[in-house]
Amino acid sequence: MSQDFIRIMHALFLPAAESRYESAWRPAADVYRGRNGWIVKFELAGVRPDDLELTVLGNRLTLRGVRRDYTALEGCCYYQMEIAYCPFERSLTLPCDLERANVTSEYRDGMLLVRIPEGVSS
Repeated sequence: MSQDFIRIMHALFLPAAESRYESAWRPAADVYRGRNGWIVKFELAGVRPDDLELTVLGNRLTLRGVRRDYTALEGCCYYQMEIAYCPFERSLTLPCDLERANVTSEYRDGMLLVRIPEGVSS
């Protein structure tokens, strides 16, 4: 069977959550501009801080990590799965040079807050 045919059949007959599972998970992100600089907030429910890597290159901020299924029991098979457990990568481009900035991060309540202080500009 061709891959195109299989994709079409999945799109027609699988529920929306299951067909979305085929694509890579990308955590949602909010970007704020404040008096003291920039704040980027990533939504990372179920991701452990040790499984995250934050890098900067020029004006690009990249978050890589993995969300693992820690609750899976040995010998069990799933009945329904809608949460993506997989490696992920999310990059954002900001109008400032991040390499010269004192970028800090804080993980709190399933959110990663990345702070980029004032003083960096495009």
